Amino acid sequence: MTETIVLGGGCFWCTEAVFDRVRGVLDVESGYANGHLDHPSYEDICTGQTGHAEVVKLEFDPAVISLRDVLLVFFGTHDPTTLNRQGNDVGTQYRSAIYTTTDAQAATARALLDEMQAEKAFDAPVVTELQPIQKYWPAEDYHQDYFLQNPNQGYCSFVVGPKVQKFQKAFTRWLKD
Repeated sequence: MTETIVLGGGCFWCTEAVFDRVRGVLDVESGYANGHLDHPSYEDICTGQTGHAEVVKLEFDPAVISLRDVLLVFFGTHDPTTLNRQGNDVGTQYRSAIYTTTDAQAATARALLDEMQAEKAFDAPVVTELQPIQKYWPAEDYHQDYFLQNPNQGYCSFVVGPKVQKFQKAFTRWLKD
């Protein structure tokens, strides 16, 4: 039995490229979540006016990787302390977010967030939004597997690639074979 969770860690190209490499993650889809416009386009969400976050919808096998470990990879590969930004990507669409599909996921995520705050795991408070998924829309086809298809594109070379390398170095245990 698989589980689905939706995560926002800034640009979905980065988040997708990381989770494509995680053992136990069966599918990763880039999309837009928890905004107020139905069927938004990339251009719509880039205005910052739709309320959507750039996200990835993950399907994972909890018999291979626990939700806690999925979330540890998530927190280890983006900055959850910057409100509405990741690096030079600025706007509400780049917020750090966990959108759960079950009450059990929400409880696991809340416990981990509380634990990280208590341990001062980061130099600043974690600002990750935690909510049930309300609306999700897949991103356009050209956004899917973007890094895989465009590894030499400028943003991919200078932003996505280093994030993937950080994951590969820090989370060798979770690398797909």
